[in-house]
Amino acid sequence: MRHHVEILDAKTREKLCFLDKVEPHATIAEIKNLFTKTQGKSLKDEDVLQKLPVGTTATLYFRDLGAQISWVTVFLTEYAGPLFIYLLFYFRVPFIYGHKYDFTSSRHTVVHLACICHSFHYVKRLLETLFVHRFSHGTMPLRNIFKNCTYYWGFAAWMAYYINHPLYTPPTYGAQQVKLALAIFVICQLGNFSIHMALRDLRPAGSKTRKIPYPTKNPFTWLFLLVSCPNYTYEVGSWIGFAIMTQCLPVALFSLVGFTQMTIWAKGKHRSYLKEFRDYPPLRMPIIPFLL
Repeated sequence: MRHHVEILDAKTREKLCFLDKVEPHATIAEIKNLFTKTQGKSLKDEDVLQKLPVGTTATLYFRDLGAQISWVTVFLTEYAGPLFIYLLFYFRVPFIYGHKYDFTSSRHTVVHLACICHSFHYVKRLLETLFVHRFSHGTMPLRNIFKNCTYYWGFAAWMAYYINHPLYTPPTYGAQQVKLALAIFVICQLGNFSIHMALRDLRPAGSKTRKIPYPTKNPFTWLFLLVSCPNYTYEVGSWIGFAIMTQCLPVALFSLVGFTQMTIWAKGKHRSYLKEFRDYPPLRMPIIPFLL
């Protein structure tokens, strides 16, 4: 005996669809698939009506995504904030560390080097947003800008407060530790930029075409041989280098949270590549070669 299953909206209790003759041994996953089939599929802007599985009369459903904001605006806002906030602490503007430290300068070289690295990183991000990145989606939900800015601006203030504090102490192993960390930071920044340029060249201007990214003559892109998202690998590496340089706990936590989020993004993109391209290189991992 087959069952009839009614699907309701959890919030409004509105009836969404009615599934007829469902097998009694059907799993919830199978019921979800049946429901998805009744709802149709999401359409892309470039889909052609003639190629869709419809007859002479097509029924399209509109979904309100709520207030939207452009990706460019979001990126510019979330990246400009940390750049400005960090400099407030670096120059020790009034009301941060106490009156006697207003506009004083640290005697430690690593503090000034950290400011240069941090500023370079976010200036690079701003310039890439304006001149390098090509976004497949024009907008994102407006609420994301508040979430993203809280994350970037909050961590920037937290790490800047300690690195530029008058009582800050340099790394345990001194200049050697700083030089090693600086080398890691610079190499990873160059690698990150190289990957962004390679991905940009992969997609012509105004196009949403997706292709498998492969290494180019640039040695920094050779990481594509082992991972699907080397831009994230290099990004995490940059922050690890910055954490070693400053020996600052908030920077280490920022690196850990960033790594966790970028791993989620990398896994999602890796699955998308595998699903879309049958000849996708099997050796690649999402973000860490041979591991993850």
